[in-house]
Amino acid sequence: MRWFLTRVLAGLAAIVVVLVGAAALLGYQFTGEPAPWAASQGADAAWVGSWEDTAALDAVLSTGAVNTVYVYAGEIGADGAVERVPGTGELLSWLESRYPDVRALAWLRHVTEGSSLIRDRFDEEARAALAGAAAEVAADGFAGLHLEVRPVTVNDPSVPELMGMVREELGEDAVFSVQAQHVELAPGGRVPAFVAGGEEKYWSAGYLDRVTEYADEVVLPGVGAGMPAEALYGGFMVRQVTEGVTALSGRDGVTLRFGLPAHTSGEWGPAEDTESVATALAGVRLGMTRVEPPEGMTLGVGLYVADEADPEDLAAYTAGWLLT
Repeated sequence: MRWFLTRVLAGLAAIVVVLVGAAALLGYQFTGEPAPWAASQGADAAWVGSWEDTAALDAVLSTGAVNTVYVYAGEIGADGAVERVPGTGELLSWLESRYPDVRALAWLRHVTEGSSLIRDRFDEEARAALAGAAAEVAADGFAGLHLEVRPVTVNDPSVPELMGMVREELGEDAVFSVQAQHVELAPGGRVPAFVAGGEEKYWSAGYLDRVTEYADEVVLPGVGAGMPAEALYGGFMVRQVTEGVTALSGRDGVTLRFGLPAHTSGEWGPAEDTESVATALAGVRLGMTRVEPPEGMTLGVGLYVADEADPEDLAAYTAGWLLT
């Protein structure tokens, strides 16, 4: 028994050492000064979950740096069927009248629980149904599609296949945006999180590239990092930028965006005290400085969600990203 307890305690001590080391690494990442060029390229986005009151969205779009909005247009069922959100036409009309240069993509989401390690996230019939339904929604006044499916376990073959089917149904003229999961902070780092949580929180760099092969635009979320301190969240965002850019560096013409936490209602995920627009932007700028994106890649950020962004979020965005 003493031998067994010794082994267990040694294992726990090793885990503590690894966690402390990882925290120190993230804290170190969030140091230094960003380069002056590491700022807005005028290719930002915003999620829009509600349009009953467009005041907050209007304030975001009036900055002139947001050229794409992801309009909540439907929920995806396990069978691939899409339940449409009513009234999207009203928002599209509002956008056309006030911001005709802003593209609206249909945001379809499938958010569930559990792993897709053993069972594919979508079976063959569901993939076929979803590809057709997604293209139908996107063609209803939108410039394209923003697809969010999570959680997905690394090496689940159904999701890359689904993306190819969606691309074919959409056609080449429509914009195809894919919302990924967080990319692992170091090779193999996703495994402990998977064991602890029972579902995949992180994707490997290779799987990120594989899933988004057919996408014009890729989004890495800036929410739900689960970091216990602000500095660690900042370091987390630095790593999202450096790892994301490196993973997609061979993709000429791709746009890569990073989410900014501006949600408060709880409808779109829990708001964490350590996550803020200001800290996320500081991390993004430091990450851009370190990785120096290749020519042909466009980087931007996205406010999640614009209709819940408050004046403090907007001030952080304009001062920390637009540098005004």
